[in-house]
Amino acid sequence: MTASGAPLRFLAILGPTASGKSALAHALALRLGGELVSCDSQQVYIGMDVGTAKPTPAERREIPHHLLDVAHPDEAFHAARWAALARVAMRNIAARGRVPIVVGGTGLYFRALTHGFFAAPPADPAIRARHREEAAAKGIEALHARLEGVDASAAAVIGRRDLMRISRALEIYEQTGVPITALRREAAPPADLAPRVLVLDPPFAELRPRIEERAARMFAAGFEDEVRALRAAGYGPALRPLQALGYPQVSALLDGTCTRDEALAATIAATVAYARRQRTWFRKEAVASRLEGAPRVAELAGTLALELAS
Repeated sequence: MTASGAPLRFLAILGPTASGKSALAHALALRLGGELVSCDSQQVYIGMDVGTAKPTPAERREIPHHLLDVAHPDEAFHAARWAALARVAMRNIAARGRVPIVVGGTGLYFRALTHGFFAAPPADPAIRARHREEAAAKGIEALHARLEGVDASAAAVIGRRDLMRISRALEIYEQTGVPITALRREAAPPADLAPRVLVLDPPFAELRPRIEERAARMFAAGFEDEVRALRAAGYGPALRPLQALGYPQVSALLDGTCTRDEALAATIAATVAYARRQRTWFRKEAVASRLEGAPRVAELAGTLALELAS
């Protein structure tokens, strides 16, 4: 709640990678007197700048950004921690008379902020060990296929080789007999927040060329040097943050197991697959306004200013 006891109003700009979220959020922040709160599970990590398309120093000087560079790559970080930090940042922004604007593409983080977390059962080491053994024997895809059978919604947004998240979803189902999607749906949303949500959802025929251009810019901007520096600092490719889009592909390039063109192509393919999962996730944001084309920023800012002030 705000000091007046009313729910905290804030703007959220969500959508798949390369959909134009950051540019729109920056433009609206300038017009609305806003500050940006990054909703990106990889931009939280120090030293991961190029590969996560982190805002430039110039952009950060022009508009205050929050929840960037808050953890080291070998530090445990999760959605609940992000949500707690985001709440603090948004309250502080509002207290300064500014507009909090949450921007990003990590749907789980935004759900943690706006819907809270259900009371999940504790981890079961025996179940997790069994899942690892099965993945080693039959492949991670076999576990993903099993998840599709019990919780198609969860399987649609979890990567086919994301063993940790696949295992956790199956673990909860095995412990409770209820799909993790259903448990999350039953969680009561916090009553102290009033989000105004915009989801950017350009046609995929437009999104794919943007993804290709973005990946090419990253490689041209020193992505290889960034991964080399992370390795030199002791952050090896086995760390979970270093499994983020592009980082395994660049690691393979540095190890000499692929060419630069192959690494770029593999990065694009992985990003396209991730963007498809993001679109599936964000299309379930029932209260969101969807924008398929580029909005008129001035007109949109005027409408939002009235809504956020009411």
